[in-house]
Amino acid sequence: MAYKINDGCVSCGACAAACPAGAISEGADHYEIDPEACLDCGTCAAECPTGSIEQA
Repeated sequence: MAYKINDGCVSCGACAAACPAGAISEGADHYEIDPEACLDCGTCAAECPTGSIEQA
């Protein structure tokens, strides 16, 4: 199950820098995770300073 970034995201980019799969990119309102590329490792969630990443 892939992870998802919710509206609490402040677009700091910490998750994108930490993602080993390169599955995170900047979206229109906040960063977004490509569910097809996500490895479901949880690294992004651990790095998010606002706790805005959760399992989808």
